[in-house]
Amino acid sequence: MKNVINMLQERGFIEKTTHEKELAEIFEEGPVTCYVGFDPTAASLHVGSLVPIMSLSHMQKHGHRPIALIGGGTGLVGDPSGKTEMRKLLTLETVKKNIIGIKKQLSNFIDFNNDKALLLNNAQWLTKLEYIPFLRDIGRYFSVNRMIKAESYKMRLESEEGLSFVEFNYMLLQAYDFLELFDNYGCKLQMGGSDQWGNIVAGIELVRRTRQKTVCGITFPLITTSSGAKMGKTAKGAVWLDPLKTTPYEYYQYWINTDDRDVARFLALFSFLPMDEIAAIKNLKDADLNMAKTVLAFETTQLAHGREKAIKAYHAASSMFGIRIVPREILPSSSIPRDGKGLNENSVPRSYIDSIALKKGIPAFEIFHQVGLANSKSAARRLIEQGGAYINNNRIQEFDYLITDDHLEKDEILLRSGKKKFHILKVEM
Repeated sequence: MKNVINMLQERGFIEKTTHEKELAEIFEEGPVTCYVGFDPTAASLHVGSLVPIMSLSHMQKHGHRPIALIGGGTGLVGDPSGKTEMRKLLTLETVKKNIIGIKKQLSNFIDFNNDKALLLNNAQWLTKLEYIPFLRDIGRYFSVNRMIKAESYKMRLESEEGLSFVEFNYMLLQAYDFLELFDNYGCKLQMGGSDQWGNIVAGIELVRRTRQKTVCGITFPLITTSSGAKMGKTAKGAVWLDPLKTTPYEYYQYWINTDDRDVARFLALFSFLPMDEIAAIKNLKDADLNMAKTVLAFETTQLAHGREKAIKAYHAASSMFGIRIVPREILPSSSIPRDGKGLNENSVPRSYIDSIALKKGIPAFEIFHQVGLANSKSAARRLIEQGGAYINNNRIQEFDYLITDDHLEKDEILLRSGKKKFHILKVEM
């Protein structure tokens, strides 16, 4: 089995790691407990949080134990990382409310049953700390000189607002999280965004100096689109994982509108489809590339909102913009519907045919011409002979192939010309 770190590297998750040798060794020893922190600054996570969420999900799929750590305690302080001004301080009530929503969204990606993964809140230990003992036992391991050189602090120190003393404590608190998780849950790996490098290293140093043990860190790159836009931002604002803030259909459409240059990269990051299948779509163009986008939209929506909602979004998009039935050779491991069943009544043209005539059989070229999938009978013959005609998504190559009532599936027959033109044939009783 491929090492999970190599797999994450291949899929584009890893920007930097600490202790490369030791990191490889802890995975050789057996299942690893790892964690990612999530700020409860809103009642919903958004698409920008998907890389850390997917990393935890991959860890679980490879037999490791992920911890999703909600910053109920650190959220009361505010992380200065990546911000030019102080975050609005949250109340305890707001944090509790936000945690409920975040837990629900994370559960769509990670299985928390039977301790296969843990969902923890650092308020459990941080809000119980006593100030003087914390300064003496933990604060003495931190050099102010080193702290102010960290990128997360440096940006704020150079800003007009400066860095508040409240925020200055954030690094100590996050480092203490790692120590707490190491002591009580055997956690040996922290992962986070590139802006968390200084905080992660501080936690690693704290464990080393207090416990004389080596733990490791991984940071993820900041994901931007090929156009340079920040991931998960649209003209309407953030793309949320909460279906009440961003509907499953809007979520699906966000991924359908992916830049052509980003399709393969986003499939690697935001789906579980095999990398060899993703590599095979890198040279696709035009209509075929749009089929790959349809798979991307379906797979991402299915992960965030479930299969039923993903299918509804797929059908709704078909009604609005025309049906896309993805050929089986494009990303074959995807569970996207490929048979046309359940299509919205208004999404595909349909006509009726006499049941007696169908029982006798009608040549395919005549049917394709009659329903308008070919401009003439000779055009229908060429279409069929060139392999562009399908019945119930099965290609036919004989122009006089007989279509009969044996082809009925749930009282209808799906005809297709090429990749995008469809027609449903129903029986007139």
